[in-house]
Amino acid sequence: MPPETVTVPSAGADKADKAGKPGKTGKKPGKTGKGEGATSGGGGGERTQARARAARQHRIVVQGARVLLLIALIGLWEWLARSAVIDPFNFSMPSKIWDQMRQWALHGTPQGTLWEQIWYTLYEALLGWIIGVIGGVVLGIALGRIRFLAEVLGPYIKVLNALPRIVLAPIFLIWFGLGPASKIASAVVLVFFPVFFNAFQGAREVDRNLVSNARILGASNRQVTLQVVIPSATSWIFTSLHVSFGFALIGAIVGEYIGATKGLGLLVSASQGTFNAAGVYAAMVILAVVALLAEGLLSFLERRLFRWKPVEAGTDR
Repeated sequence: MPPETVTVPSAGADKADKAGKPGKTGKKPGKTGKGEGATSGGGGGERTQARARAARQHRIVVQGARVLLLIALIGLWEWLARSAVIDPFNFSMPSKIWDQMRQWALHGTPQGTLWEQIWYTLYEALLGWIIGVIGGVVLGIALGRIRFLAEVLGPYIKVLNALPRIVLAPIFLIWFGLGPASKIASAVVLVFFPVFFNAFQGAREVDRNLVSNARILGASNRQVTLQVVIPSATSWIFTSLHVSFGFALIGAIVGEYIGATKGLGLLVSASQGTFNAAGVYAAMVILAVVALLAEGLLSFLERRLFRWKPVEAGTDR
C-alpha cells in the first residue's frame, strides 16, 4: 500500500488565502480616504494662498511701474526744459509748476485762497453732475420702458446730442450770468447724454424672461420697473458715471474760463493772460488730482454695490 501523500501549502498560497479572507485587508479604507481628503484640502488651500500672493505681487509690480514711469516722464521734462531742448517759457518745467502750486497753497491766488477755488469748481461740477445723472437716468429708463415716448422724443434727443455742447457755454453765460448757474448748466448738458444713452440701453437690454416671470407673479408696471428694470440697468448706469464726472469738470472749467469770478478755470484764464505757463499747468495738475480722487470714490462704491458680480476672466482674484 503506497504511503499517504501530504500536500504542504506554499507561502504564496498562504498569503493569497489570508488576503481572500474578509476583514484581513492590509489598509483600512476609512483611514486612507481621510488622509487623501486632508492632503487634497491642504493642497487647495496652498494654491489659494499662492494665487493671492501672486496677485499681491502683481499689483505691487504694476504700481511700482506706474510710479517709475511718472518719475521718468517728469525727469525727462525737467531735463529737456533746463537744457533748452524745449522752450521753458512755453512748456515751463515741473519744478516751476510745483513752486506755483506751493505759492498758491501758502499765499493764495489773486481771486482768493486756492482751496476756495477748488471748492468752487468742485461745487459746480458736483451739482451739475448730480442733476445730469438724475435727469439722464429718469429719462433713459422712461424712454426705455415706454416705446411711444421713445418714438416721439428720440429724434429730438439725437439732434441735441449732435450739437457741439461746449459752444453752449457762452449762451448759458448770457442767460445766467457770471455766477455758478451758467457753469452748472454746462456741466448738466455734458453729463446728461452719456448717462441717458446708457440708462436707455440698459432698460432695453433687460432679460425678457425676468420681466415675463414678474408679470406672471402679478407684478405691476411700477414694480417691474423698480424691482427688475432698474437693478438690471444699474451696471450700465455705473459705466457712464465714471466718464460723466470728468465731463462735469470740463463743463465747469469751460464756463469759468469764458467768464467767472472764482474757480480753477479762472486761474487757467488768468495765467494764460499773463503768459504764465506754470500757472496753466498747475491748474491742470490740480484738476487731474480731483478727477482721480472722484474716480477712486466711484470705483469703491461700484465694488461695494456689485460684490455679487463674478470676477471677469483675466482679472486678479
